[in-house]
Amino acid sequence: MVASRIDGVCVRGIVGCVPEGRETVDDLARRFGEEAARRIAAATGIAERRIAAPGQCTSDLAESAARRLLDGLGWEPGSIDLLVLVTQTHDHTLPGTASLLHRRLGLRKGAAVLDLTHGCSGFVYGLWTAAGLLKAAGRRALLLVGDTTSRLVDPDDRAVAPLFGDGAAATALELDGAAAPMAFDLGSDGAGAPYLTAEGGAMRHPDRPARLFMDGTQVFAFTLREVPGSLRAALDAAGWAMEAVDHLVLHQANAQMIRHLGQKLGVAADRTVVALRDVGNTSSASIPLAIAGALAAPLAAGTCRLLLSGFGVGWSWGSAAVAVGPLAMCETVVLPGRKYPADSAAPASPAA
Repeated sequence: MVASRIDGVCVRGIVGCVPEGRETVDDLARRFGEEAARRIAAATGIAERRIAAPGQCTSDLAESAARRLLDGLGWEPGSIDLLVLVTQTHDHTLPGTASLLHRRLGLRKGAAVLDLTHGCSGFVYGLWTAAGLLKAAGRRALLLVGDTTSRLVDPDDRAVAPLFGDGAAATALELDGAAAPMAFDLGSDGAGAPYLTAEGGAMRHPDRPARLFMDGTQVFAFTLREVPGSLRAALDAAGWAMEAVDHLVLHQANAQMIRHLGQKLGVAADRTVVALRDVGNTSSASIPLAIAGALAAPLAAGTCRLLLSGFGVGWSWGSAAVAVGPLAMCETVVLPGRKYPADSAAPASPAA
């Protein structure tokens, strides 16, 4: 595991973005039967998922979130020194989607951009990367995370179709000498690669369709094996006791699993965020979407100590203990479901 502390970097705002398209339990019932659909919803805590429209890509969702965030903070695009994008569902094989967003957001020439290919651990990995690079050089950074995982899902696969939705989020970071340190614990185990994968559509198997496969039993076992220890390591790195944590925000994969982990760690149910009912598992965007959806009011009012953990494909996991707030922006917007031409200059403004 990698443990580290990064001081002097502050989170200024978080904006999530989801597409307006929805797929509900009723839609699943037409494919899988009423009893099976209701049983899956009860087990996962997911009542509906947000689905990107034809032509909508990760970049469109991330751009809408970033524009709303920059406007709300009053930050000029030219003031951004670094853009880090985390996604597994890139617009193109190349160039990187971060380069497309650099142009579309109007960032200054010379600003650094970086793509990271991570899934459910991606927000914490991205926060660690962006904060560390910002400390090395620059003053302001945008961390963009998001996936359109529904594009990888076989609609008739009961193991994944009822779970995964689409979404993105933008987080604004700024140097601030008074900011409390961010503490991280990160790790990986490549032995888990076969259990959560989409092997087709790339260079190894170009003729196979890019279809998501997940062995849920292995995912659950991995989560219980690695995540509690990682969270405790992040707490130790921060010098926090578990009782000092205001909110536990885990990757929003399954409501029962989130609650089980919270109980295992001794975190009260009212401090454990469960916010996947109306969006599903949104991969790299799930943690910031949960924060924007469930914690906007307390984060606008003051500072909260957040204990975060993302975990999944790879295997990879990342936990962070971060003091966040007060935030000038913490909300979720909806992107209308119209088709965009490739690399369009700008999608329509999102609806609140």
